[in-house]
Amino acid sequence: MSTVSTIAEAAAALRDGSVTSLALTERALACSEQHDSAVGSYVRMFAETALAAAATADKELAAGRDRGPLHGIPLGVKDIISTEESPTTAQSLVHDSAWHPGDAVVVQRLRAAGAVITGKLTTMEFAIGGPDASKPFPIPRNPWNLDHWAGGSSSGSGSAVATGMVLGALGTDTAGSIRIPSAFCGITGLMPTFGRVPKSGCVPLGYTLDHIGPMTRSAEDCALMLNAMAGYDRSDPTCLDVPVEDYLAGLTGDLDGVTVGVASLVGASGPLADPSVDEVFVAAVEALTSRGARVVEVELPLYEEMRAANMVIMLSEALAYHQGDLASRWSEYFATTRALVSGALSFTGADYVQAQRVRRVAQQRMADVFAQVDLVVTPTCAAGATSLEASDLADPDAMRTIHTQYWDCIGNPAVSVPMGFTSDGLPLGLQVAARPLAEALALRAADAYQHATDWHRRVPPMVAEPDLSAA
Repeated sequence: MSTVSTIAEAAAALRDGSVTSLALTERALACSEQHDSAVGSYVRMFAETALAAAATADKELAAGRDRGPLHGIPLGVKDIISTEESPTTAQSLVHDSAWHPGDAVVVQRLRAAGAVITGKLTTMEFAIGGPDASKPFPIPRNPWNLDHWAGGSSSGSGSAVATGMVLGALGTDTAGSIRIPSAFCGITGLMPTFGRVPKSGCVPLGYTLDHIGPMTRSAEDCALMLNAMAGYDRSDPTCLDVPVEDYLAGLTGDLDGVTVGVASLVGASGPLADPSVDEVFVAAVEALTSRGARVVEVELPLYEEMRAANMVIMLSEALAYHQGDLASRWSEYFATTRALVSGALSFTGADYVQAQRVRRVAQQRMADVFAQVDLVVTPTCAAGATSLEASDLADPDAMRTIHTQYWDCIGNPAVSVPMGFTSDGLPLGLQVAARPLAEALALRAADAYQHATDWHRRVPPMVAEPDLSAA
């Protein structure tokens, strides 16, 4: 084979001898050197340790020690998740660089699976807000149009996968921070069930909302990463002590017998929805039916209430973490971070409790919906990536085009897959949500969809398809 764009294909090439981990890693680092100055994916690259880990992976594979499909695969880590190579910055001047030395549990698990960690990828400060050019951190740009944002908060993870700097990355999601950059950058990203992946060693944003998940080119690759990441760890009190499935084994390529609830959210998308999104979404649903799915229309119960509850809960929990530093180090925060988090000062304890109460009601009503359907699909966002120069980064109408917050508040797993492009040529995403702990079914649907389409194979014009023959 001459080209590889997915983890699964790279893993196969490693085992048939057509490529080495060292070659894959050198290619990824070279791609980073070529494109990172334009897109701002990395806070710090670990070139020396990554090359050493790749050489070790090659020796182990040659000796017959195969740790699994991630063995020898270059992956990146969002810089709110700790690694042993360097301090975690959370892309902030405020964060204590001595916080949580060593690898987070999820990074430990990836290394145990043989993954090669290439560096720390950019995030919005403390996983919230937007870019701030006045601070000494990279501005994450969209590889499909450098005048646009990569999305947040897992910005560098989205652009690094889209440009081939890594084959997969870790992201986090509290209001959409895996799925938004996945949709904006034209890749696949999974937010697992709350508590499915341990968060120890991850800087918190919203204690009852935070998730860690994989960001890759394909649903199959998300399954491969989740197999290594998921499972109970006592260090995280919110982690679920429940069995973990083999997520790869569930990828059948079809949706026979699966009922999919369709919610276009046209009325909820607001005036900034892209003109192409309805047509693109209808085509995506038709692709699901072509793989055997039965589709019915559904409504998401308490949709607007859950969007509001997500903000009240997230910002209140963030304020509990940041209140002291906001008082003493206000100017060191990004402008949007301090504006958003300090906004929670207007909420009362009663507001927070009521948001959590409404959240429980919505979870119960959503369970009733899932008694009738197996999956629910919506657009991930009803518009493409926001312009970096536009004032609408904080525009309520722009926020209405984002349909991710609901599932953070509910806590169910949701995956975003590429489904086409806006009228301006920016990627759009299809969001597939499932019952709690049903990541396997969500990934099965995403994978079946990617058997029927090739949107996940598209690469930004600024890069070429990775060519292993040149590595």
